[in-house]
Amino acid sequence: MQDNRYLIPFLGVITLVMVGVVLKAAQVVILPLIIAWLLSYLFAPVVNFLAKHKVPTGVSVLAVLLIVVGFFYLIAIFVQTRVMGFIAQYDEYAVQLNQIASDAMSRFHIPENYFDDFDWTGQVGKRLVVLSGSFVSIVSNMGMILIFLVFMLLGKPYSQRKIEYAFAPERADKITSVTNSITGQISRYLSIKLMISAITAVLVWVVLVIMKVDFPMTWAVFTFLLNFIPTVGSVIATVPPVLVALVQFYPSFWPAVVVLILLLAIQQMMGSFIEPKLMGNSLNLSPVVILLSLVFWGWLWGIVGALLSVPITAAIKIVCENIEALKPISVLMGAGRTLHN
Repeated sequence: MQDNRYLIPFLGVITLVMVGVVLKAAQVVILPLIIAWLLSYLFAPVVNFLAKHKVPTGVSVLAVLLIVVGFFYLIAIFVQTRVMGFIAQYDEYAVQLNQIASDAMSRFHIPENYFDDFDWTGQVGKRLVVLSGSFVSIVSNMGMILIFLVFMLLGKPYSQRKIEYAFAPERADKITSVTNSITGQISRYLSIKLMISAITAVLVWVVLVIMKVDFPMTWAVFTFLLNFIPTVGSVIATVPPVLVALVQFYPSFWPAVVVLILLLAIQQMMGSFIEPKLMGNSLNLSPVVILLSLVFWGWLWGIVGALLSVPITAAIKIVCENIEALKPISVLMGAGRTLHN
C-alpha cells in the first residue's frame, strides 16, 4: 500500500507527459477536432431548437455550416487585406521608430551602437509573419474542422434518445441531467466570452477611430482574439496600437498616452467588472491554473493553443464540476472566491 501511494502520482505525471507528447505529435488532427468540439457547444443549441420545431437535422446543420464557412472566409479576407497591409507598410514605421530610438538615446546619452547587436526591426517583422501564418493555418484546416463539426452536430439531436435506450430509467435521467448541465454551462461560458470579446473589440475600434490611429480594425480584431487570454492577452493587445500611435504622432507623445489610458480603462472595465458579473463566481479559474494552461497549451500548439487554453481549461473545470468523483479537481481549479472559512 505504501508503494502504491507513491507510485500513483508518478504514474499520473508520466501519463500527463505522454498525453502531451501525443497531442503535440497529432496536432494536425487534434487541433481541428478541439476547435470543432468548442464550436459544437456554440451551435448545438441552435440545431436542437430547430430539431424540436420539426426542421430536418440536415437542413439545420447545413445552415450552421454556412455560418461557419462565412466566418472563416471573413478571417481569410481579414488576414489578406489587414495584416498583410500592415506588414507592407512596416518599413515606414520602422524608419520612424528608429528615429524615436535615436532621439531617445541622444537625450539620455546612450551610445549609438548600444543596440547594434539586436535587430529588433527584423525580429518584430518575423513575429508578425508568424502571427499571420498561425491564423492562415487555421483557415487552411477549415475542411477538417467542418467535417468534425458536421458529424458532431448531426449526432446532437439523438444523444438523449440513445442514453434513454442504453441505460435504466434512473441511470439515464442522471446521465442526461449531468450532460445537459455540462453542455449548458460550456455553451453559456463560450457565448458570454464571445460577447464580451466582441464588445471590447468594438470599444477599442471606436477609441482608435476617434484618435485617428492607423489600422483601427486590425487592432480591434487583434483585441477580440487576445481577449480569450486573461490578463496577459489584454496587455499584449494594448501594446501595438499604442506603439503605432507613438510612431504616427511623433514628436507628440500625448496621443499615445491618451490611447494607452483609454484602452486600459476598457480592458479593466470589461475584464474586472462586466465579465465577472455575467460569468458569476463559479467559472472563475485560479490564476495559477490559467498560467499553467497558457504555458501547456501554448507549448503544444503555439499561438492558437494559447488562444484556446482558457476555453479548454474552463470546459474541463465544468465537466469536473458536474461529475461527483471529479468535484475536488474542479474546486482546486477554481479561484476560491466563494469559499468561506
